[in-house]
Amino acid sequence: MTTPQQGLLPATRRALLHRIAVAQAEERTPSLVAAVVRGGERVWNGGRSSSDGPGPDENTQYRIGSITKTFTAVLVLRLRDEGLLDLGDRLEKHLPGTGAGEATIADLLAHTGGLAAESTGPWWERTAGSLRPNLSDVLGEHPLRHPVGRRFHYSNTGYTLLGALVEEVRGVAWAELLRREVFEPLGMLRTSARPLPPHADGWAVHPWADAMLPEPTQDYGLMEPAGQLWSTAADLALFAAFLARGDGRVLSDDSLREMRTPAAPTPAEDLPDGSSYGLGLQIQHRDGRLLVGHGGSVPGFLAGLTLGVEDDVAAVVLTNCTSGPAVSEVAADLVRIVADAEPRVPEPWRPLPDVGVGDLDLVGQWYWGTKAFALRLTADRLLALEPLSGSGRRTRLRANGDGTWSGLEGYFAGEVLRTVRRPDGSVDHLDLGTFVFTRRPYEEGAAVPGGVEPGGWRGLG
Repeated sequence: MTTPQQGLLPATRRALLHRIAVAQAEERTPSLVAAVVRGGERVWNGGRSSSDGPGPDENTQYRIGSITKTFTAVLVLRLRDEGLLDLGDRLEKHLPGTGAGEATIADLLAHTGGLAAESTGPWWERTAGSLRPNLSDVLGEHPLRHPVGRRFHYSNTGYTLLGALVEEVRGVAWAELLRREVFEPLGMLRTSARPLPPHADGWAVHPWADAMLPEPTQDYGLMEPAGQLWSTAADLALFAAFLARGDGRVLSDDSLREMRTPAAPTPAEDLPDGSSYGLGLQIQHRDGRLLVGHGGSVPGFLAGLTLGVEDDVAAVVLTNCTSGPAVSEVAADLVRIVADAEPRVPEPWRPLPDVGVGDLDLVGQWYWGTKAFALRLTADRLLALEPLSGSGRRTRLRANGDGTWSGLEGYFAGEVLRTVRRPDGSVDHLDLGTFVFTRRPYEEGAAVPGGVEPGGWRGLG
Protein backbone atom coordinates (compact mmCIF):
# COMPACT_ATOMS: atom_id res chain seq x y z
CA MET A 1 0.00 0.00 0.00
CA THR A 2 1.31 3.45 -0.90
CA THR A 3 -0.02 6.55 0.79
CA PRO A 4 -1.44 9.18 -1.57
CA GLN A 5 1.18 11.86 -2.14
CA GLN A 6 -1.05 14.86 -2.81
CA GLY A 7 -0.46 16.17 0.71
CA LEU A 8 2.67 18.03 -0.41
CA LEU A 9 3.48 20.21 -3.39
CA PRO A 10 5.33 18.53 -6.29
CA ALA A 11 8.48 20.64 -5.70
CA THR A 12 8.53 19.63 -2.04
CA ARG A 13 8.12 15.95 -2.90
CA ARG A 14 10.98 16.16 -5.38
CA ALA A 15 13.23 17.87 -2.83
CA LEU A 16 12.50 15.10 -0.33
CA LEU A 17 13.22 12.39 -2.90
CA HIS A 18 16.44 14.15 -3.90
CA ARG A 19 17.64 14.27 -0.29
CA ILE A 20 17.16 10.55 0.34
CA ALA A 21 18.57 9.67 -3.09
CA VAL A 22 21.75 11.58 -2.30
CA ALA A 23 22.00 9.87 1.09
CA GLN A 24 21.55 6.39 -0.40
CA ALA A 25 23.95 6.94 -3.30
CA GLU A 26 26.74 8.90 -1.65
CA GLU A 27 26.76 6.91 1.57
CA ARG A 28 26.42 3.57 -0.28
CA THR A 29 23.61 1.94 1.60
CA PRO A 30 21.79 -1.09 0.14
CA SER A 31 18.41 0.55 0.70
CA LEU A 32 16.85 3.54 2.38
CA VAL A 33 13.19 4.28 3.11
CA ALA A 34 11.70 7.42 4.61
CA ALA A 35 8.40 8.97 5.58
CA VAL A 36 7.19 12.46 6.51
CA VAL A 37 4.35 13.31 8.88
CA ARG A 38 2.60 16.68 8.93
CA GLY A 39 -0.36 17.59 11.08
CA GLY A 40 -0.52 14.08 12.49
CA GLU A 41 -0.82 12.41 9.06
CA ARG A 42 1.74 10.66 6.88
CA VAL A 43 1.95 12.86 3.78
CA TRP A 44 4.97 11.41 1.97
CA ASN A 45 7.07 8.29 1.80
CA GLY A 46 9.90 7.34 -0.48
CA GLY A 47 12.61 4.79 -0.92
CA ARG A 48 15.81 4.02 -2.81
CA SER A 49 17.46 0.65 -3.33
CA SER A 50 20.55 -0.81 -4.95
CA SER A 51 18.50 -3.79 -6.15
CA ASP A 52 16.78 -4.05 -9.52
CA GLY A 53 13.03 -4.25 -9.42
CA PRO A 54 10.72 -3.22 -6.59
CA GLY A 55 12.66 -2.29 -3.49
CA PRO A 56 11.72 -1.97 0.16
CA ASP A 57 8.89 0.42 0.91
CA GLU A 58 7.19 2.06 3.90
CA ASN A 59 5.83 -1.31 5.04
CA THR A 60 9.16 -3.16 5.01
CA GLN A 61 10.57 -3.87 8.45
CA TYR A 62 14.02 -2.60 9.46
CA ARG A 63 15.69 -2.92 12.81
CA ILE A 64 15.43 0.42 14.64
CA GLY A 65 18.09 0.03 17.35
CA SER A 66 17.97 2.61 20.10
CA ILE A 67 14.67 4.13 19.01
CA THR A 68 13.54 1.14 21.08
CA LYS A 69 14.55 3.16 24.16
CA THR A 70 11.81 5.70 23.51
CA PHE A 71 9.22 2.92 23.57
CA THR A 72 10.67 1.58 26.83
CA ALA A 73 10.46 5.08 28.30
CA VAL A 74 6.77 5.28 27.35
CA LEU A 75 6.10 2.07 29.30
CA VAL A 76 7.88 3.47 32.37
CA LEU A 77 5.95 6.73 32.26
CA ARG A 78 2.70 4.81 31.94
CA LEU A 79 3.53 3.13 35.26
CA ARG A 80 4.22 6.53 36.78
CA ASP A 81 0.95 7.96 35.47
CA GLU A 82 -0.91 5.03 37.05
CA GLY A 83 0.71 5.71 40.43
CA LEU A 84 2.64 2.43 40.47
CA LEU A 85 5.98 4.20 40.87
CA ASP A 86 7.55 7.64 41.09
CA LEU A 87 10.38 8.81 38.87
CA GLY A 88 12.21 9.86 42.02
CA ASP A 89 12.11 6.30 43.38
CA ARG A 90 15.44 4.57 43.63
CA LEU A 91 15.64 1.47 41.48
CA GLU A 92 16.27 -0.61 44.61
CA LYS A 93 12.70 0.04 45.78
CA HIS A 94 11.21 -1.90 42.87
CA LEU A 95 14.09 -4.03 41.58
CA PRO A 96 16.45 -4.90 44.44
CA GLY A 97 19.85 -6.50 44.25
CA THR A 98 21.15 -5.08 40.97
CA GLY A 99 24.16 -3.23 42.38
CA ALA A 100 22.88 -0.06 40.70
CA GLY A 101 19.94 0.51 43.02
CA GLU A 102 21.00 4.00 44.12
CA ALA A 103 20.08 5.38 40.71
CA THR A 104 16.56 6.77 40.45
CA ILE A 105 14.17 5.81 37.68
CA ALA A 106 14.53 9.33 36.28
CA ASP A 107 18.31 8.89 36.28
CA LEU A 108 18.02 5.76 34.17
CA LEU A 109 15.59 7.39 31.74
CA ALA A 110 17.90 10.40 31.30
CA HIS A 111 21.18 8.43 31.21
CA THR A 112 22.44 10.00 34.42
CA GLY A 113 22.48 6.79 36.45
CA GLY A 114 26.27 6.52 36.23
CA LEU A 115 26.06 3.10 34.57
CA ALA A 116 28.42 1.69 31.97
CA ALA A 117 27.54 2.37 28.36
CA GLU A 118 27.67 -1.28 27.33
CA SER A 119 27.11 -4.73 28.77
CA THR A 120 30.04 -6.74 30.06
CA GLY A 121 31.36 -9.55 27.91
CA PRO A 122 31.54 -9.68 24.09
CA TRP A 123 29.86 -7.08 21.88
CA TRP A 124 26.24 -7.59 22.87
CA GLU A 125 24.76 -6.42 19.56
CA ARG A 126 26.57 -9.19 17.64
CA THR A 127 26.18 -12.01 20.15
CA ALA A 128 23.22 -14.01 21.40
CA GLY A 129 21.31 -12.74 24.41
CA SER A 130 21.57 -16.24 25.89
CA LEU A 131 25.15 -15.32 26.85
CA ARG A 132 23.64 -12.86 29.36
CA PRO A 133 20.85 -14.81 31.09
CA ASN A 134 20.89 -12.71 34.30
CA LEU A 135 21.14 -9.00 35.08
CA SER A 136 24.45 -9.70 36.79
CA ASP A 137 25.77 -10.96 33.43
CA VAL A 138 24.74 -7.67 31.83
CA LEU A 139 26.00 -5.34 34.57
CA GLY A 140 29.08 -7.14 35.83
CA GLU A 141 30.59 -6.75 39.28
CA HIS A 142 31.09 -2.99 38.98
CA PRO A 143 28.15 -1.54 37.02
CA LEU A 144 28.85 2.16 37.76
CA ARG A 145 31.28 4.35 35.84
CA HIS A 146 30.30 7.72 37.34
CA PRO A 147 28.63 9.04 40.50
CA VAL A 148 24.86 8.66 40.26
CA GLY A 149 23.05 11.73 38.97
CA ARG A 150 26.16 13.78 38.27
CA ARG A 151 26.57 13.62 34.49
CA PHE A 152 25.07 12.36 31.26
CA HIS A 153 26.61 9.07 30.16
CA TYR A 154 24.63 7.20 27.51
CA SER A 155 23.88 3.74 28.86
CA ASN A 156 22.37 0.73 27.14
CA THR A 157 22.53 -1.17 30.41
CA GLY A 158 20.40 1.50 32.08
CA TYR A 159 17.56 0.74 29.67
CA THR A 160 18.04 -2.97 30.30
CA LEU A 161 17.27 -2.20 33.94
CA LEU A 162 14.22 -0.15 32.95
CA GLY A 163 12.89 -3.06 30.93
CA ALA A 164 13.40 -5.38 33.89
CA LEU A 165 11.68 -2.82 36.12
CA VAL A 166 8.63 -2.70 33.86
CA GLU A 167 8.40 -6.47 33.81
CA GLU A 168 8.73 -6.65 37.60
CA VAL A 169 5.98 -4.10 38.24
CA ARG A 170 3.59 -5.35 35.55
CA GLY A 171 4.34 -9.06 35.80
CA VAL A 172 4.29 -9.29 31.99
CA ALA A 173 7.12 -9.61 29.45
CA TRP A 174 8.44 -6.33 28.00
CA ALA A 175 7.62 -7.19 24.39
CA GLU A 176 4.09 -8.28 25.24
CA LEU A 177 3.51 -5.07 27.20
CA LEU A 178 4.59 -2.99 24.21
CA ARG A 179 2.21 -4.89 21.96
CA ARG A 180 -0.77 -4.45 24.31
CA GLU A 181 -0.15 -0.95 25.61
CA VAL A 182 1.53 0.89 22.72
CA PHE A 183 1.54 -0.89 19.36
CA GLU A 184 -2.09 -1.98 19.21
CA PRO A 185 -3.62 1.31 20.48
CA LEU A 186 -1.55 3.29 17.97
CA GLY A 187 -2.20 0.89 15.10
CA MET A 188 1.47 -0.10 14.81
CA LEU A 189 0.79 -3.63 13.58
CA ARG A 190 4.15 -3.99 11.80
CA THR A 191 6.33 -3.29 14.84
CA SER A 192 7.67 -6.27 16.78
CA ALA A 193 10.52 -7.71 18.77
CA ARG A 194 11.22 -10.31 16.07
CA PRO A 195 11.37 -9.65 12.33
CA LEU A 196 8.24 -10.21 10.28
CA PRO A 197 8.27 -10.57 6.49
CA PRO A 198 8.83 -8.55 4.45
CA HIS A 199 11.92 -7.26 6.23
CA ALA A 200 15.28 -5.93 5.12
CA ASP A 201 18.47 -7.89 5.68
CA GLY A 202 21.30 -6.17 7.51
CA TRP A 203 24.58 -5.53 5.68
CA ALA A 204 28.03 -4.15 6.27
CA VAL A 205 29.45 -2.16 3.34
CA HIS A 206 33.21 -2.29 2.87
CA PRO A 207 34.72 1.13 3.67
CA TRP A 208 37.09 1.12 0.67
CA ALA A 209 35.27 -0.99 -1.91
CA ASP A 210 31.75 -1.45 -3.23
CA ALA A 211 31.34 -4.81 -1.53
CA MET A 212 28.93 -6.05 1.12
CA LEU A 213 28.98 -8.56 3.96
CA PRO A 214 25.88 -9.94 5.72
CA GLU A 215 25.54 -8.93 9.37
CA PRO A 216 24.29 -11.50 11.89
CA THR A 217 20.83 -10.97 13.36
CA GLN A 218 20.78 -11.65 17.10
CA ASP A 219 18.09 -11.59 19.75
CA TYR A 220 19.40 -9.46 22.59
CA GLY A 221 17.78 -11.20 25.54
CA LEU A 222 17.79 -8.93 28.60
CA MET A 223 19.19 -6.12 26.44
CA GLU A 224 16.01 -6.04 24.33
CA PRO A 225 14.65 -2.81 25.91
CA ALA A 226 17.76 -0.98 24.69
CA GLY A 227 17.63 -1.90 21.01
CA GLN A 228 15.65 -4.98 19.94
CA LEU A 229 12.69 -3.66 17.97
CA TRP A 230 11.91 -3.98 14.27
CA SER A 231 9.54 -1.50 12.62
CA THR A 232 8.56 0.20 9.38
CA ALA A 233 8.57 3.76 8.13
CA ALA A 234 4.77 3.70 8.15
CA ASP A 235 4.55 2.46 11.75
CA LEU A 236 7.18 4.91 13.00
CA ALA A 237 5.23 7.68 11.28
CA LEU A 238 2.30 6.72 13.51
CA PHE A 239 4.59 6.85 16.53
CA ALA A 240 5.92 10.26 15.47
CA ALA A 241 2.35 11.54 15.21
CA PHE A 242 1.74 10.25 18.74
CA LEU A 243 4.84 12.03 20.05
CA ALA A 244 3.66 15.24 18.39
CA ARG A 245 -0.04 15.19 19.21
CA GLY A 246 -0.48 12.65 21.98
CA ASP A 247 -3.00 9.89 22.53
CA GLY A 248 -4.59 9.56 25.95
CA ARG A 249 -4.95 5.81 25.50
CA VAL A 250 -1.16 5.52 25.65
CA LEU A 251 0.27 8.48 27.57
CA SER A 252 -0.87 11.82 28.94
CA ASP A 253 0.06 15.10 27.25
CA ASP A 254 1.91 16.16 30.40
CA SER A 255 4.07 13.06 30.29
CA LEU A 256 4.88 13.58 26.62
CA ARG A 257 5.89 17.15 27.42
CA GLU A 258 8.06 15.81 30.23
CA MET A 259 9.76 13.36 27.87
CA ARG A 260 10.90 16.15 25.58
CA THR A 261 12.10 18.44 28.39
CA PRO A 262 15.89 18.38 28.99
CA ALA A 263 16.55 16.24 32.06
CA ALA A 264 20.26 15.50 32.00
CA PRO A 265 23.26 17.57 33.14
CA THR A 266 25.20 17.18 29.92
CA PRO A 267 28.89 17.99 29.34
CA ALA A 268 29.17 20.03 26.14
CA GLU A 269 31.64 17.59 24.63
CA ASP A 270 29.21 14.68 25.05
CA LEU A 271 26.21 16.23 23.29
CA PRO A 272 27.41 19.00 20.94
CA ASP A 273 25.43 21.46 18.85
CA GLY A 274 22.97 22.46 21.53
CA SER A 275 21.81 18.89 22.10
CA SER A 276 20.45 17.48 25.33
CA TYR A 277 18.44 14.48 26.52
CA GLY A 278 15.00 14.27 28.07
CA LEU A 279 13.29 11.09 29.24
CA GLY A 280 13.87 8.63 26.43
CA LEU A 281 14.13 11.39 23.80
CA GLN A 282 17.08 13.21 22.28
CA ILE A 283 16.62 16.98 22.02
CA GLN A 284 18.41 19.28 19.59
CA HIS A 285 18.28 22.91 18.51
CA ARG A 286 19.23 23.03 14.84
CA ASP A 287 18.92 26.03 12.53
CA GLY A 288 16.65 27.72 15.08
CA ARG A 289 14.35 24.71 15.19
CA LEU A 290 13.57 22.54 18.24
CA LEU A 291 13.89 18.89 17.24
CA VAL A 292 13.12 15.84 19.38
CA GLY A 293 13.35 12.17 18.58
CA HIS A 294 15.89 9.37 18.68
CA GLY A 295 18.45 7.66 16.53
CA GLY A 296 19.24 3.97 16.33
CA SER A 297 22.27 1.96 15.29
CA VAL A 298 22.84 -1.81 15.46
CA PRO A 299 24.98 -3.97 13.19
CA GLY A 300 23.32 -3.94 9.79
CA PHE A 301 20.85 -1.12 10.43
CA LEU A 302 20.58 2.63 11.05
CA ALA A 303 17.39 4.48 11.98
CA GLY A 304 16.30 8.01 12.78
CA LEU A 305 13.05 9.61 13.95
CA THR A 306 12.92 13.40 14.23
CA LEU A 307 10.05 15.72 15.15
CA GLY A 308 10.04 19.47 14.60
CA VAL A 309 7.85 20.46 17.54
CA GLU A 310 6.75 23.95 16.47
CA ASP A 311 6.47 23.02 12.79
CA ASP A 312 4.39 19.89 13.56
CA VAL A 313 6.47 18.02 10.98
CA ALA A 314 8.25 14.72 11.62
CA ALA A 315 10.43 12.44 9.52
CA VAL A 316 11.56 8.82 9.71
CA VAL A 317 14.60 7.38 7.90
CA LEU A 318 15.58 3.68 7.89
CA THR A 319 18.55 1.98 6.23
CA ASN A 320 20.10 -1.48 6.27
CA CYS A 321 23.82 -0.88 6.67
CA THR A 322 26.12 -0.86 9.68
CA SER A 323 27.66 2.52 8.90
CA GLY A 324 26.34 4.92 6.30
CA PRO A 325 24.17 8.02 6.23
CA ALA A 326 23.79 10.09 9.38
CA VAL A 327 20.12 9.18 9.37
CA SER A 328 19.11 11.57 12.14
CA GLU A 329 20.61 14.42 10.10
CA VAL A 330 18.80 13.21 6.99
CA ALA A 331 15.54 13.10 8.98
CA ALA A 332 16.18 16.63 10.27
CA ASP A 333 16.76 17.78 6.68
CA LEU A 334 13.44 16.25 5.61
CA VAL A 335 11.70 18.18 8.39
CA ARG A 336 13.45 21.37 7.30
CA ILE A 337 12.56 20.88 3.63
CA VAL A 338 8.86 20.59 4.40
CA ALA A 339 8.76 23.28 7.10
CA ASP A 340 10.60 25.82 4.94
CA ALA A 341 8.83 25.05 1.65
CA GLU A 342 5.35 24.76 3.13
CA PRO A 343 5.23 26.61 6.47
CA ARG A 344 2.63 25.54 8.95
CA VAL A 345 -0.64 27.41 8.48
CA PRO A 346 -1.81 28.61 11.89
CA GLU A 347 -5.24 27.73 13.15
CA PRO A 348 -7.80 30.57 12.94
CA TRP A 349 -7.93 32.81 15.96
CA ARG A 350 -11.04 32.24 18.02
CA PRO A 351 -12.06 33.88 21.29
CA LEU A 352 -12.23 31.73 24.39
CA PRO A 353 -15.72 30.35 25.03
CA ASP A 354 -15.77 31.91 28.49
CA VAL A 355 -13.51 34.31 30.35
CA GLY A 356 -13.98 35.02 34.03
CA VAL A 357 -13.55 38.43 35.60
CA GLY A 358 -10.85 36.94 37.80
CA ASP A 359 -8.88 35.91 34.72
CA LEU A 360 -8.95 39.44 33.32
CA ASP A 361 -7.74 40.78 36.66
CA LEU A 362 -4.48 38.94 36.07
CA VAL A 363 -3.62 39.82 32.50
CA GLY A 364 -1.76 42.86 31.27
CA GLN A 365 1.43 44.62 32.26
CA TRP A 366 3.23 43.85 35.52
CA TYR A 367 6.55 44.88 37.01
CA TRP A 368 9.09 42.87 38.92
CA GLY A 369 11.10 45.72 40.34
CA THR A 370 11.64 47.89 37.27
CA LYS A 371 11.46 45.07 34.73
CA ALA A 372 8.26 45.11 32.67
CA PHE A 373 6.43 41.85 31.98
CA ALA A 374 3.24 40.92 30.16
CA LEU A 375 0.85 38.29 31.44
CA ARG A 376 -1.46 36.89 28.78
CA LEU A 377 -4.28 34.35 28.82
CA THR A 378 -3.68 31.94 25.93
CA ALA A 379 -6.11 29.97 23.79
CA ASP A 380 -5.32 26.78 25.72
CA ARG A 381 -6.27 28.55 28.99
CA LEU A 382 -2.71 28.91 30.20
CA LEU A 383 -1.12 32.11 31.48
CA ALA A 384 1.98 33.16 29.56
CA LEU A 385 4.50 35.38 31.39
CA GLU A 386 7.17 37.04 29.28
CA PRO A 387 9.34 40.17 29.40
CA LEU A 388 8.13 43.09 27.32
CA SER A 389 11.65 43.78 26.05
CA GLY A 390 15.04 42.15 26.11
CA SER A 391 15.79 38.90 27.87
CA GLY A 392 14.21 37.73 31.08
CA ARG A 393 12.53 34.84 32.78
CA ARG A 394 9.44 33.53 31.07
CA THR A 395 7.07 30.67 31.60
CA ARG A 396 3.60 29.34 30.98
CA LEU A 397 1.39 28.56 33.96
CA ARG A 398 -1.49 26.15 34.40
CA ALA A 399 -4.44 26.77 36.75
CA ASN A 400 -4.50 24.52 39.80
CA GLY A 401 -8.24 24.92 40.40
CA ASP A 402 -7.81 26.73 43.73
CA GLY A 403 -7.00 30.20 42.42
CA THR A 404 -3.28 29.47 42.07
CA TRP A 405 -1.25 28.70 38.97
CA SER A 406 1.85 26.48 38.55
CA GLY A 407 4.77 27.25 36.22
CA LEU A 408 5.42 24.73 33.47
CA GLU A 409 8.90 25.58 32.25
CA GLY A 410 12.05 27.61 32.68
CA TYR A 411 13.12 29.22 35.95
CA PHE A 412 9.56 29.19 37.28
CA ALA A 413 8.82 25.52 36.47
CA GLY A 414 6.92 24.09 39.45
CA GLU A 415 6.72 27.47 41.21
CA VAL A 416 3.28 28.68 42.29
CA LEU A 417 1.67 31.99 41.31
CA ARG A 418 -0.65 33.41 43.98
CA THR A 419 -2.94 36.39 43.61
CA VAL A 420 -2.93 38.70 46.62
CA ARG A 421 -6.07 40.86 46.81
CA ARG A 422 -7.03 43.97 48.74
CA PRO A 423 -10.03 44.02 51.11
CA ASP A 424 -12.22 45.29 48.25
CA GLY A 425 -11.29 42.27 46.12
CA SER A 426 -9.04 44.07 43.65
CA VAL A 427 -5.61 42.62 42.91
CA ASP A 428 -2.79 44.15 44.95
CA HIS A 429 0.09 42.10 43.57
CA LEU A 430 1.13 38.71 42.29
CA ASP A 431 3.53 36.41 44.13
CA LEU A 432 5.36 33.92 41.92
CA GLY A 433 7.73 31.84 44.03
CA THR A 434 8.39 34.95 46.23
CA PHE A 435 8.87 37.19 43.16
CA VAL A 436 6.43 40.06 43.68
CA PHE A 437 4.84 41.61 40.58
CA THR A 438 3.08 44.98 40.88
CA ARG A 439 1.09 47.04 38.41
CA ARG A 440 3.59 49.95 38.60
CA PRO A 441 7.34 49.77 39.23
CA TYR A 442 8.09 49.96 42.98
CA GLU A 443 4.60 51.26 43.62
CA GLU A 444 4.35 53.15 46.91
CA GLY A 445 2.56 51.08 49.51
CA ALA A 446 2.89 47.87 47.53
CA ALA A 447 4.10 44.70 49.22
CA VAL A 448 7.57 44.90 47.68
CA PRO A 449 10.11 42.93 49.74
CA GLY A 450 12.34 45.42 51.55
CA GLY A 451 9.79 48.22 51.16
CA VAL A 452 9.70 51.25 48.87
CA GLU A 453 11.46 54.51 49.71
CA PRO A 454 8.68 56.86 50.97
CA GLY A 455 9.97 59.80 48.97
CA GLY A 456 9.17 58.00 45.75
CA TRP A 457 10.82 58.48 42.40
CA ARG A 458 13.04 61.57 41.92
CA GLY A 459 15.67 63.16 39.75
CA LEU A 460 19.29 63.93 40.57
CA GLY A 461 18.63 67.46 41.87
